[in-house]
Amino acid sequence: MGVKVGPPILEVRHVAVRFGRKEVLRGVSVTVKAGSHVAIIGPNGAGKSTLLKAMDGLLPVASGEILLGGRLLSAWSRKEVARKVAYVPQADGRVLPFPARDFVLMGRYPHLSPLSAIRRQDRDAADDAMRVTGTVQFADRRVDTLSGGERQKLFIAAAIAQGAEILLLDEPTTFLDPRHQADVLALLARLNRDRGVTLLTVTHDINAAALWADEVLALKDGAVAWSGRAADAMDNRVLGAVFDHEFSFATRDDGRRFVLPEGGAQRDGG
Repeated sequence: MGVKVGPPILEVRHVAVRFGRKEVLRGVSVTVKAGSHVAIIGPNGAGKSTLLKAMDGLLPVASGEILLGGRLLSAWSRKEVARKVAYVPQADGRVLPFPARDFVLMGRYPHLSPLSAIRRQDRDAADDAMRVTGTVQFADRRVDTLSGGERQKLFIAAAIAQGAEILLLDEPTTFLDPRHQADVLALLARLNRDRGVTLLTVTHDINAAALWADEVLALKDGAVAWSGRAADAMDNRVLGAVFDHEFSFATRDDGRRFVLPEGGAQRDGG
């Protein structure tokens, strides 16, 4: 059964973000529907990670507005936002000397007061998140002893335990070997399909964007260069303009196009 896409859950309207005098985002607008998977692509420095952080309220906007569930993001408290939206950073090798289960339990912070104890429902939520992400087997290991792929899945588990409806993922497969990349992408697809979790994924992997996401948002120089169906992004009229580079494509047996590695022998048009 396919994913049921609902009404807009996150709206970015003419947003600009500045770091000092430098305008990193310029007039960016995007509407994200509940239950969709949107991949954000673009060259280095295009503003992809900045947009993700602005959507979570981690960076202030200089102009424009962001709406969460039809309400201005600025009107939500941090805990209210965290019950709806989870930001998942890259598993970048930071030392996290906690047992994996304790780390996932930290995702329950939006549901706890500063002095409250961990409740049974919090432990149940963490256990469910670890089961779904396949991380139960290293629940008692320290996070800093895990591989990059294991750590990335644990970050996603903490976001699931958080109870968020929207996951904002910054390069979730970077630095992972092909097997762990496939594991993480399949996990995200299951969350989207089976639990209706809305996904926004920043990625440099054009093929992952095309083959796993519903829609693609392409940024260039801090502005929206293109947005539309993921399948329609596989064209040099789109990718060539975004990356200033001509790509070669091939077509899978299911009719979906993908980018060939540089020097790939097989080509098709576009």
